Amino acid sequence: MRNTILFLLLVTMAAFLPAQELNCTVTVNSDQVGQTNQQIFTTLERSLNDFVNKTKWTNRVFKENERINCRMFITVTQYESDRFEANVQVQSNRPIYNTSYESPVFNYKDNAFDFQYQEFEPLVYNPNSFDSNLVGVISYYVYLILGLDADTFSLQGGDDHYRKALNIVTQAQGSNFKGWAQETGERTRFELLDNLLSNSFREYRIVMYNYHRKGLDVLADNNSTGKQVIAGSLRLFETLIKRRPNAFLIQTFFDAKSEEIQNIFSDGPKVDIVKLKETLNRVAPFYSSTWNEINY
Repeated sequence: MRNTILFLLLVTMAAFLPAQELNCTVTVNSDQVGQTNQQIFTTLERSLNDFVNKTKWTNRVFKENERINCRMFITVTQYESDRFEANVQVQSNRPIYNTSYESPVFNYKDNAFDFQYQEFEPLVYNPNSFDSNLVGVISYYVYLILGLDADTFSLQGGDDHYRKALNIVTQAQGSNFKGWAQETGERTRFELLDNLLSNSFREYRIVMYNYHRKGLDVLADNNSTGKQVIAGSLRLFETLIKRRPNAFLIQTFFDAKSEEIQNIFSDGPKVDIVKLKETLNRVAPFYSSTWNEINY
């Protein structure tokens, strides 16, 4: 009887504990290194899942159903002793109001990911120092995911998260690890965050808010209005590319959204598809084959 009461008490207490911010699946793939002993990669994967999902990244209290669904796919390309060469694909989603659908928000592959790791070493994020490139890169993308998600719910809502990511970038500048420096022609973690915080790319964040909060969240109740808002939001990118041709952020937006946009405008109430496709081909010509598949 005593054990039963204790069990029920623990269950009740767990129900009131605040959930962490992310519901993230981290996968470590080591197929390319041909390592016979896979234990270190298994341990690394388990440690990263615990690190991302159990660290308290913000002061905000998240309910279980508010946790952000995301994924990180780490592909190890070289491994020797405690040194790893890898790339990481980061993806995150956002639930859409009154539906079971989750919209892709971020889908980005970072090829400049080298780090040192010894099996069973603790992974701890310290905002006051840069002690590990593995922790630094993963923490940077956690704050990017949090910032982008916040931007879809309120205009420029991600500022606090981007500032925390900026702190990591600033600390990493003195390291010899790839991907942090400001390099001409290189799409680095520095450039991605710098663009997000720059007023020169303000339309991107306006689009993120309007597209999701005023567009996608409205579709279930008013499909026609939602589509019109989404189409109007995408036209804002035309202003951005006049100022910043080949903008990095536009590429990242459509890497996540191209298939979704095609599906939205291939069904239901019609909008001016001709004008929409002209806009899409101007701002994202690299997805012209996808825009040609919009059926109307």
